[in-house]
Amino acid sequence: MKSTLRSIFLLGTVLFFGKDALAQLPSQHAIGARFGSATGITYRYTLAEDRAIEGIMSVQSNSRSSRFRVVGLYEWHKPITGDFSWFYGVGGSIGSYKYKAYRNAAGEQIDTSSELALSIDGIIGVEYSIPTTPLAVSLDVKPYFDFIQESSIRLIDPFGLSIRYKF
Repeated sequence: MKSTLRSIFLLGTVLFFGKDALAQLPSQHAIGARFGSATGITYRYTLAEDRAIEGIMSVQSNSRSSRFRVVGLYEWHKPITGDFSWFYGVGGSIGSYKYKAYRNAAGEQIDTSSELALSIDGIIGVEYSIPTTPLAVSLDVKPYFDFIQESSIRLIDPFGLSIRYKF
């Protein structure tokens, strides 16, 4: 049993690291829109065949608060098959968090206030490059750790669907 698990682990490791030589990002630049729990624009710049930096500027709002964030990520891209690839990365963000005015349960008026937002961000997702077009569609999860206003980790909330134009 131990040798079988060891063999599976070794095979998985070889396949995972063996893909590095095949990974290629098809374009130098990609710009588009990101939809999900936060909506915004995204720009990716390719540094090497399998690495890129990505910037995301997003807005998120609900009845009690609104948030503006600028995120910077360093990403590694790996091929799956043909036009599909997966990616992961790490980075950080800065922005503002604004609480909207409201009345509490006692009927008291609570005024607006705003705070600085800082976080450590990660990203993992899949991307499909549409053949014969300069478009790509990606689905990702971008967990982050806020360490100013809430000091909390968001794992499931920050999902996103991005559509990018590659040039």
